[in-house]
Amino acid sequence: MSGGEVAGLLVAVFWAILVSFLAVVLYRLARTLRAATELVSSLTERVVPLLGEASRTVRSAQSQLERVDDITADVRDVAANASALSTTVASTFGGPLVKVAAFGYGVRRALSRRAAPEPPPRVVPAPRRRRQGRTDRR
Repeated sequence: MSGGEVAGLLVAVFWAILVSFLAVVLYRLARTLRAATELVSSLTERVVPLLGEASRTVRSAQSQLERVDDITADVRDVAANASALSTTVASTFGGPLVKVAAFGYGVRRALSRRAAPEPPPRVVPAPRRRRQGRTDRR
């Protein structure tokens, strides 16, 4: 056997090892791709109904939010009407009620003064004046 034949034999052996290694890698890659395809298919079967249900839920939530918006607008109108009514009642009855209350207070006070004699006015002594000539106190 010559040197060229040995070199050719070594190349053939390494080539066979490389092809065997690549065949194993390709087999495993094919298995992985098959499993991924099955997983995607299974996932698609489960996700499509979930997406439909989620879409129905979002539509229902949207309709509920529209109802809440309508209710909020009605409450805002009622609050504005109540405020206007309160202002009207206060301006209509407020002045006369204050006058009636003041009149009642005056009558009550007059009657109480008439029933009980008025106490004598309290006399408060005037403050003492300082003498101006002396600043030295002993």
